[in-house]
Amino acid sequence: MLLHAEEALGLRQESRTFPSWTLTPRQLCDLELLLSGGFAPLTGFLARADHARVVSEMRLADGTLWPIPVVLDVDEAFADGLARGDRIALRDPEGVMLAALELEEAFTPDRREEAAGVYGTEDPIHPGVRVLLEDTRPVYLSGRLIGVELPTHHDFIALRRTPREVRDLFHRWGWTRVVAFQTRNPMHRAHVELTFRAMREADAKLLVQPVVGLTKPGDVDHYTRVRCYQRVMENYPEGSALLSLLPLSMRMAGPREALWHALIRKNYGCTHFIVGRDHAGPGKDREGRPFYGPYDAQDLVARHQEEAGIRMVPFQEMLYVESRAEYLPAEEVMPGHKVLSISGTELRRRLTRGLEIPEWFSYPEVVQELRKTYPVRSRQGVTVFFTGLSGAGKSTIAKVLLSKLLELGMRSVTLLDGDVVRKHLSSELGFSHAHRDLNILRIGYVASEITKHGGVALCAPIAPYASTRRKVREMISAHGGFFEVYVATPLEVCEARDRKGLYAKARAGVIREFTGISDPYEAPEDAEMVFDTRKTTALEAAEAVLTRLEAEGYVR
Repeated sequence: MLLHAEEALGLRQESRTFPSWTLTPRQLCDLELLLSGGFAPLTGFLARADHARVVSEMRLADGTLWPIPVVLDVDEAFADGLARGDRIALRDPEGVMLAALELEEAFTPDRREEAAGVYGTEDPIHPGVRVLLEDTRPVYLSGRLIGVELPTHHDFIALRRTPREVRDLFHRWGWTRVVAFQTRNPMHRAHVELTFRAMREADAKLLVQPVVGLTKPGDVDHYTRVRCYQRVMENYPEGSALLSLLPLSMRMAGPREALWHALIRKNYGCTHFIVGRDHAGPGKDREGRPFYGPYDAQDLVARHQEEAGIRMVPFQEMLYVESRAEYLPAEEVMPGHKVLSISGTELRRRLTRGLEIPEWFSYPEVVQELRKTYPVRSRQGVTVFFTGLSGAGKSTIAKVLLSKLLELGMRSVTLLDGDVVRKHLSSELGFSHAHRDLNILRIGYVASEITKHGGVALCAPIAPYASTRRKVREMISAHGGFFEVYVATPLEVCEARDRKGLYAKARAGVIREFTGISDPYEAPEDAEMVFDTRKTTALEAAEAVLTRLEAEGYVR
């Protein structure tokens, strides 16, 4: 799939005249697995006929089993300048050309139909659906893919292997039966016991192959996870298990994703694949119901395992039985036996509060790695993100809170006020939807850096769009605390205050696309705190936020 060095150099020189597309993080993951053979039989991004049949039937146009669309999505402005036969340079964010696409087809899919077919829902609460409907660009490109080089990684280099390299290791070591374990979370004792049981059941060696591409928002970052995996591998007998990383961008598509994972592991030389409870499940919908049944993934993989060419090893949830001091599959737990468990939420609570993590749950060395990333709350950074209409009182409350925090003198604090950010970071931006989004994402990025390094960021923009606020929440929550504070002062009150005369100018048509008048404000539905400054003073609101930060452990 990759050109020889001389051919690659020649193509790079030619590419100076090609139109260029900078690959998104998801596209980078997909391209790497296309070029390395991880997505075999795919050799390129899906064409229209392949895409349509994958969505509706989990098959390529020629009938080959394939459950997940792998597409190159671009915006309309870029697609409009292309013609069939054009060569497009596909570049990483640093501008390095990784591949060229000889364009054969550009098509605009029905993404809601794609959501319903692939995910079984159009509910944007589903993270895969949300990415598809909100972040995926409208035009898909396909054509012959010419590989130049794989994406460069600077982390865990010894653990990054292509499918061929993994297969060669298996052959060299004489591993003829290998069971693969897929994970996007840290491994604890239950996971290790599950893999030992799977190895015995399949009479096979073990490939631990965690996903280190995009996973579910809120997941533990891959740097922390891989350090945990390295420590866990010490518990397997020498020569029985291999740790190797998978640069996959997950879709969280439940049953279809489980089948996809099985096909990928076959390409890596595995003969068996572990499918557990709610494999690649995204959680619950807005009514609190799981998107997929707990064993839907196992049912789908079981139906297709012969055709897929890899055997499934199914497992139920592993439970710790106190009286027996061991983990057992749920079906083997006898009635009346006390079962102990710690959820992911409870684990994080214990980590951030400095509480004990019992050894029956995890290994001390794994807990030690997790504590590096999740220190006690008093050492974590946090962002307080105020949102509301112009004149609602956001900046006033934020400034009072700033003074209160500085008075305590325990944390470094930065105020990112909407007007000040506009002046210093976004002076070239207007007030279109796209420019408003970019401004808020810039604020979110700065706040995420402050949070990452243990500071307190106070943000006070209007931030009118729910999807953009959600992106900021995800960006910051990966590094520390995030509190959204909705200053819900009604429009008529904000307009009556109108110190700068902005509402009057908007009513007169002098200012266009003004939030609340000619442009919508999407009120938060899940803000941590809500204030109406008709009923609450700025001092009272700031004191309430400070009390909440103290109660959560971010301020002492």
